[in-house]
Amino acid sequence: MAFKNTLRRGSIRNVIFREGKSWYGAALELNIVESGETPQEALFLLDDAVKGYIEAARKAKLSIGVLNQEINPEYERLWNIGNSKSDRPKAGKREIYSVASQQIAALA
Repeated sequence: MAFKNTLRRGSIRNVIFREGKSWYGAALELNIVESGETPQEALFLLDDAVKGYIEAARKAKLSIGVLNQEINPEYERLWNIGNSKSDRPKAGKREIYSVASQQIAALA
């Protein structure tokens, strides 16, 4: 099986979305989800969690499989909708705030 991500290269996609009154941030390839009261808080918490996860994986010299987890289909769907041309994309009851990719090399 070929892996997209290694401990030094690749990228982690994330999506920030609202469901009800709460905001969530999901890192697709890592299956990390954080929540906050604002989209900025959810993004900040997600960024911090992703950085900690990558750092721990490097220190423990873990298998690169931890950076290439099976992606939750619902988050993949939100990512795809967020990349559409709509100004304020919605996925049912979820409002998508942003989608982005982080380079693993930049997370050191």
